[in-house]
Amino acid sequence: MSKSSARIRLTDAAFALFDERGYEQTTVDDIAERAGVGRTTFFRHYRSKEAVIFPDHDRLLEQIKDRLATSSHSTALVAVSDAVRLVLLHYIDEGDLARRRYGLTSKVPALRDREIASVARYQRLFREFIAEWMGDPTASASLRAELMAASVVAAHNHVLRRWLRGESSDPVAEVDEAMHEVLALFPVPSSQEGTTDTGTTIVAFRTTRDLDVLLPSLRRLVEGGSAS
Repeated sequence: MSKSSARIRLTDAAFALFDERGYEQTTVDDIAERAGVGRTTFFRHYRSKEAVIFPDHDRLLEQIKDRLATSSHSTALVAVSDAVRLVLLHYIDEGDLARRRYGLTSKVPALRDREIASVARYQRLFREFIAEWMGDPTASASLRAELMAASVVAAHNHVLRRWLRGESSDPVAEVDEAMHEVLALFPVPSSQEGTTDTGTTIVAFRTTRDLDVLLPSLRRLVEGGSAS
């Protein structure tokens, strides 16, 4: 039996037993027996009964870190949006498994608590990235990073839940729009918008007036004064 085949059989067996007997009443031995494998094989694929239910968050978080790490200062927020889409696509690829998990975690408090703890890991990762991008150690900047990260995660979860409930036919488009809404709430600080650029300003136009006459007016215009 291939590694992927055994993992799929264990997952299918676990969710079938959870439906039949309930989560609390199902043991690791029950799952292994239903899947036709031994305990050793079960623990080769999953650390615990709970691990069968949830996606591999460690791997997903590493993928997010990799995507964020490829960004530059000017593309940081694009990378955040891409990372959110990456997580959503993982759940979409799971298909019915993601919906079965949603139904189960909605009914079992212990699983819901674990899911909340997992969400906190994503929010912490985004908060740390945004705080580093902002480069501002002040308390107000720290709060801003926290608020941005919380909004990013909330936007993803809102779209994901809509898709899980069958209310969204195009969740990818929805999450892109949701991220647009989130980032619009947090405009880039003026110090990062390039407004302090001291480069040369070039103005091109046609006129019959002598250049020596125009230069003083152009200089005042470029420097923010009014040309007469």
